[in-house]
Amino acid sequence: AYAYETKVHLLNIPQAMLMAVGAVSPEVARAMAERVRELANTTFGVGVTGVAGPGGGTPEKPVGLVYIAVATPEETRVEKCLFAGSRADVRYRATQTALKMLREALVS
Repeated sequence: AYAYETKVHLLNIPQAMLMAVGAVSPEVARAMAERVRELANTTFGVGVTGVAGPGGGTPEKPVGLVYIAVATPEETRVEKCLFAGSRADVRYRATQTALKMLREALVS
């Protein structure tokens, strides 16, 4: 769920949360993963939110900052990542990290 509106309208992420902590935050990644799990009625949910670039970065949230969450029935794990490279590089690394985290959750 890339767009702000998608986070609010499709995943029902509270607008107050987005305003308080920003769309790129561990709280939003966690909420996304948990909501995906709930809405899809699945065992696992994955949430990824970040600044892929090339623009949009700030000193507090630079290009390449990505939060990835995996929700299971027992817990939700969130990782903060900072990826270098182009927009495509950041997106690729984020997807591979999300899949790695999901694989780890599956085997634990």
